[in-house]
Amino acid sequence: MNVLSSPLPFPAGRTRCRSFRSRPFITAAALVAAGFGPGAPAASAQEEPRPRARDVGIAPGIFAPGPYNAITDVEGVLVGHATVREGDRVRTGVTAIRPHGGNVFRDRVPAAMHVGNGFGKLLGVTQVRELGELETPVLLTCTLCVWKAADALTEWMLARQGMEGVRSINPVVGETNDGGLNDIRSRPITPEHVRAALESARTGSVEEGSVGAGTGTRAFGWKGGIGTSSRVVPDELGGYTVGVLVQSNFGGILSIAGAPVGRELGRYSFRGTAPGSDTPFGADQGEAQGGGDEGQGSIMMVVATDAPLSPLKLERVARRAMMGLARTGSFAGNGSGDYVIAFSTASGVRRGGGDVLAVEEVANSRMSSLFLATVEAIEEAVYNSLFKATTVSGMGNTAEALPIEETLEVLRRYNVIP
Repeated sequence: MNVLSSPLPFPAGRTRCRSFRSRPFITAAALVAAGFGPGAPAASAQEEPRPRARDVGIAPGIFAPGPYNAITDVEGVLVGHATVREGDRVRTGVTAIRPHGGNVFRDRVPAAMHVGNGFGKLLGVTQVRELGELETPVLLTCTLCVWKAADALTEWMLARQGMEGVRSINPVVGETNDGGLNDIRSRPITPEHVRAALESARTGSVEEGSVGAGTGTRAFGWKGGIGTSSRVVPDELGGYTVGVLVQSNFGGILSIAGAPVGRELGRYSFRGTAPGSDTPFGADQGEAQGGGDEGQGSIMMVVATDAPLSPLKLERVARRAMMGLARTGSFAGNGSGDYVIAFSTASGVRRGGGDVLAVEEVANSRMSSLFLATVEAIEEAVYNSLFKATTVSGMGNTAEALPIEETLEVLRRYNVIP
């Protein structure tokens, strides 16, 4: 069965899917009542109302998040998912990030990219770097589906009003490899899935975890997925918003606010080779991924801001995303594709018609707060991708969700939470 998030009408005989709207937020105080903690009733992975990191007291940094603590806190940004589950082999999907609700080709936004480690298939990178702008939404999907998603995105863009004479377009599509849980060689993404993600894109809360492009991903030995977060810079520093979204599918040694959660729970890269470890290298969950866990995998990070920034300054922002990733315990292993796409939605820096651009932008001397906001938001988005992900099985393998209570116990021991 295909499971899609889409407002599109379905042909006769097709099952209309559920809509991936976010569940209500839950506070730490409500966890036991909601089904967490000692004494809570057992629940299946499908039933667990899993918390976000901030719901259990994990609040990285000093800046406050926006109302939704999501990339959509940046005014105009929309996110949509199409989740594809077929039988016991297909676990994948598409996530669409639209910089605004209009035609991005006709109303382009300045953009930049940073490559932390280039083991990946990021389509459209050279033109974005050359021109410093996005002319399509950004799609995230699985590795072998990049080209099919790009073709469908191009078709969708060319069909939009005002595109009749367009003869060149640069679709931007990123990926991570979900082949452990997904029959990736079947390349199951279709134009319908891409349209569903694009046309279901909304502002407001964003569904996280095992949805869209995060359906079949893993991170730090557990189930990964989609995560998002935001930060609002104080008014005296500009009052700008930075929002991020990640597709987590990488390895490392999970650290949450400095607590060595991965080490304490016994899942981490190079387990069995570190002093004091008696588990043979590759004898645990890493084996299901094709051998020992050496931090393989990838992460896509999308950074949006309403601060008026040039492509040069957006690249400076994008580079800081790697610092937020490092805080979570990633070391960007050899086989990990670690990419950042950053864009500004500020109206004063849009790339419309005309021969001369007259823009105002944030000065270099005021960039530091935006750097910090990016680092904090990326860190929290990675945590959210883990906390919200549910256990998923596919291709004969199972990626277990991060165990909430065991993780909280580690955090209490290291005085991260009360």
